[in-house]
Amino acid sequence: MTDFSPELRSRAQAIRLMAFDVDGVLTDGKLYLNDAGEEMKAFNTLDGHGLKMLQASGVAVAIITGRRSRTVELRATNLGIQHVFQGVEDKRSCFLALLAELQLSPAQAGFMGDDVVDLPPMRSSGLAVSVPAAPAVVQQHAHWVTRRAGGEGAARELCELIMAAQGTLDAQLARYLD
Repeated sequence: MTDFSPELRSRAQAIRLMAFDVDGVLTDGKLYLNDAGEEMKAFNTLDGHGLKMLQASGVAVAIITGRRSRTVELRATNLGIQHVFQGVEDKRSCFLALLAELQLSPAQAGFMGDDVVDLPPMRSSGLAVSVPAAPAVVQQHAHWVTRRAGGEGAARELCELIMAAQGTLDAQLARYLD
């Protein structure tokens, strides 16, 4: 992962917290409802392992989403994500409150989103990332757009970019190469 600009590398090096939207970022954005009205989501295992490696490398991970879903709680618990905020109408305020709690500056935090509701925290972060399916206005405000789609490895791609920029990717991968 050496094909990114010096500016993007610098932004990624500073990251101590990476926050993610869910629908369209950690999932493909489709909402599945069964006959009982229960919501189901499909999460990508590559993304999940990327999030675990990112946390193991010292970067905190957060989920900030406008919807509420038991599946998000379960997935976050499975991945060891401690900062989970659901049903959030004002994602920017939530993001900034988390930064204050963790005593981080906006330059030390990133946000990955896919729609206009994600623009406020993206524009308040040091590393704004979106997915290829995001509307043009969202992509225009992103510092980087992943190659992979939401729910199909986009989060993993971002996690590896951050770890590569911080020099921790090789150590995370070495556990599997020895």
